[in-house]
Amino acid sequence: MYDARPMDKLQQEVVPILLLCGIIAIVVTRLPRVEVGHTRGFLRRRTLNWVPLGLTYAFLYMGRYNMTVLKNVQGITQHDFGNIDFWGSLVYGVSFLLNGPLADRLGGRRTILIAAAGALGANALIGLLWLTGVIDGHSTMTLTLLFTLNMYFQSFGAVSIVKVNASWFHLRERGTFGGIFGILISLGLYFAFDWGSRIAAAGCPACTAKTAKPSPTDLQGLAWLFLAPAAILAVFWAMSFVFVRDTPASAGLKDFDVADASSGEVATRESSVQVIVRMLRNPIILTIALIELCSGFLRQGILKWSGDFARGVGAAGSYVMLHWGMVSCIAGITGGMFAGVISDHLFRSRRLPVSTALYVIMLAGSIALVPLLGVPTGVSWIIAFMAMAIIGVHGMLSGVASQDFGGRLHTGVAVGLIDGFVYLGTALQDQVYGGYGSLLPEKGTEAAKVVSNWQAWPVAMIPVAAIGLGLSMRLWNAQVKPHTATAAPVLPAK
Repeated sequence: MYDARPMDKLQQEVVPILLLCGIIAIVVTRLPRVEVGHTRGFLRRRTLNWVPLGLTYAFLYMGRYNMTVLKNVQGITQHDFGNIDFWGSLVYGVSFLLNGPLADRLGGRRTILIAAAGALGANALIGLLWLTGVIDGHSTMTLTLLFTLNMYFQSFGAVSIVKVNASWFHLRERGTFGGIFGILISLGLYFAFDWGSRIAAAGCPACTAKTAKPSPTDLQGLAWLFLAPAAILAVFWAMSFVFVRDTPASAGLKDFDVADASSGEVATRESSVQVIVRMLRNPIILTIALIELCSGFLRQGILKWSGDFARGVGAAGSYVMLHWGMVSCIAGITGGMFAGVISDHLFRSRRLPVSTALYVIMLAGSIALVPLLGVPTGVSWIIAFMAMAIIGVHGMLSGVASQDFGGRLHTGVAVGLIDGFVYLGTALQDQVYGGYGSLLPEKGTEAAKVVSNWQAWPVAMIPVAAIGLGLSMRLWNAQVKPHTATAAPVLPAK
């Protein structure tokens, strides 16, 4: 068991945060740049645009993964979590039919404000009802309804950030933006898991103490898992309102040709249904969506169940598990920046070769986990490496390829479609691992202590990773052609 003196505990809290800040600073300042003619004034205003927008998106994660933290600290059972998260993820996944077209019509600035306000309200409502004892961990139906409401508004998040940045980043520098997108995802995971765990420990000390069983009064302190993100989102809603603009022109600068699929295209009155149907007929966008379905399964299979495995087999006190948010954050930053830089500089802004390389890591990691389950410390580092790969894939495809092949004019629909498939994959893994078709042992039981009972966890990832790899290889040579890319995509050479 992991034991630490007070000073060691202080170092465990401070050093990872300082290390995290240092890595972010080094990565951002040393990024290779693709010269497309931007002035320093433009770059400064663009930074002022994406930083509050991106941090709003990151804190949306804190208001989403708090349900996972609630599971981790005895607030709800694995089975109930699997079903609650299933419905929330399903709602998120199908909401693109409405929210993608809305982002294209209203603009990303308005929809990120809708996302923050809606998630803020849903989290505040859960927190207040929990704090007053109206609901608790047994109020499964109420939690499901409120969480699905939260996830509906959350689904505007990725659509909004990519929609805004589609007008601010040239195609040749979007790989770098994909790295930034990966940083934002990673920061969101850090806020959600490390900050969330500390909030839970402060609000309900008995929930994280192995020697005590929390009373109903103790459990009410977990309300702050929802109230704290709501308060933070209120601050960043205001910052986004003040600083974020949809286009350079709306910020007092000149618009420019971003050279994506909408380049040279004149905006039409095409209906949302027509745009969605056209996207679904695009073999590249549809294949990317299927790759991201696999990504959703793998990403959440790692993030949402690795803690249950560690606690079950007695490895919860390891450094990686104690600081899982920080470790996954650093892994995600590394993966995102690696993917972005090699995409723009090695593959000339092609995204799928990067996805292929990262899926090789995912497949190899899934296979390696099977014989190494009996070595929990080794497992923790492998899943951190897999998190690096999968966040890199997600940044490249949902964050960048969606802009490239969907085009600036239809980014909302493209991102909604692709990110919707991510959460359909999430909903699938919820049922495989924790819902009605649960393959994993319930936490706190004797079965959870037996390593062999966890074999289904990595085994289920292997075919999913293999499918994702095969689909990525199929699109190795896919490229964007301005304006005509959506209607007549460039298919990979056979």
